Amino acid sequence: MGSFSWSWKSGALPAAMLLALGASTSGCREQAATAARSEPQASSSPFDEDKRIVFPQPQKLEFEESPELDHSIKSLINVPAKLDYGKYVWNDDGVPRGRVWVLVDLSKQTMSVFRDGHEIGTAVILYGADDVPTPLGRFKVLARLKYHWSSIYDAPMPFTLRLTNDGVAIHGSDVARGAATHGCLGVPIEFAKLLFDQMRVGDEVLVVQDTRTHVIT
Repeated sequence: MGSFSWSWKSGALPAAMLLALGASTSGCREQAATAARSEPQASSSPFDEDKRIVFPQPQKLEFEESPELDHSIKSLINVPAKLDYGKYVWNDDGVPRGRVWVLVDLSKQTMSVFRDGHEIGTAVILYGADDVPTPLGRFKVLARLKYHWSSIYDAPMPFTLRLTNDGVAIHGSDVARGAATHGCLGVPIEFAKLLFDQMRVGDEVLVVQDTRTHVIT
């Protein structure tokens, strides 16, 4: 897939907020909420602050392989507790229509879905085992297959979003501790359905190894 690197624009999110993107721990989100609320928020905000962390200014996320696209983060879902395997949170209340894109952090086993810069969903995921790793990089949805059945593995892969021509995709899975994939990104089935309904061919998926190594303070 070629080289892939990204960074937060200088002066943007502190480490606590960056960690919050992964949703793997509740503490990170709580710190982000405290930091975001330390500055006045616009009174016209349609969001309940107990359900969403709204940043006073959009936080710019830069990807070298897609500099032409805006990856500004306007808000995050306020996840009250640690998400376990098979769990997810989805909340798009009040989020306007807009470009949908996905950020995957393999180190935290999490996926975040954004629409118009607002996180609308986050889940614990499965990814490729060591001998068949999930590739890093920028991908675009190549095809949407609602009732896909894998002829290679003789298994259902509902709500498939194909990312590569050699079989890497996002699809519904039984997300359980100790499980892995053959390179795909497995998500809880109900989450997969919600994601499938949001994404279209051409929408972007960014897969990184670890967001924490790219903090600019």
